[in-house]
Amino acid sequence: MLTLKNISKSFLQRGVVLKDLDLTVNEGDTVSVSGPSGSGKTTLLNIIGLLDRPDSGEVLFRGEKVLGYNQDESALYRNRNIGFVFQDHLLLPYLTVLENILLPLLATKASDQDYRQKADEARRMMEKTGITGIASKYPYQISGGEAQRATLVRALVNQPSVLLADEPTGSLDRRNAENLGDLLTDMNREYGTTLILATHSQELADRMKLQYSLSEGKLTDGKH
Repeated sequence: MLTLKNISKSFLQRGVVLKDLDLTVNEGDTVSVSGPSGSGKTTLLNIIGLLDRPDSGEVLFRGEKVLGYNQDESALYRNRNIGFVFQDHLLLPYLTVLENILLPLLATKASDQDYRQKADEARRMMEKTGITGIASKYPYQISGGEAQRATLVRALVNQPSVLLADEPTGSLDRRNAENLGDLLTDMNREYGTTLILATHSQELADRMKLQYSLSEGKLTDGKH
């Protein structure tokens, strides 16, 4: 499904972050990438999501080279295939929780029928994640755990092929972190969504089928 070949990336102030990195991910895989702060985990996710470009190397999605996409093609690739969950929930403060969750449907200019179907599915996911009761509240009125669950549903509303999650439990307490881990694995099982997570949490990493450690620009088997 996803292949990264010889990916290298450096920054002026940080130096080399990724060096000839290779990664292969199959449909429905669950993948964790661990490593110290500054090791390049976020950069790796951003390259997969075309939010950043490597200095060299190739990214293939279902056999197609995606690094050559222009701005519009990159946006279409993200909207159709990629869901993002960041450590900070990035919910828009002037929209309700439900409006935040449905926002990606407007970005893709879905047909009325497609919009209704996905909106219904979003409400089902809200029920499944226990946030139906906060649908009409604003982000400042809800807890961090509720915000992160809302972010997860928003990321899944377009039914992406791949969910990229950057430290999704980093700002949560242990109980909410466990709940979010449950949700992620449930979504993988139910929807077949491929998960690629950057995390410091060994507990979350242990839930993933494939575990990698990122160090000195390379991925190594992170299982212990």
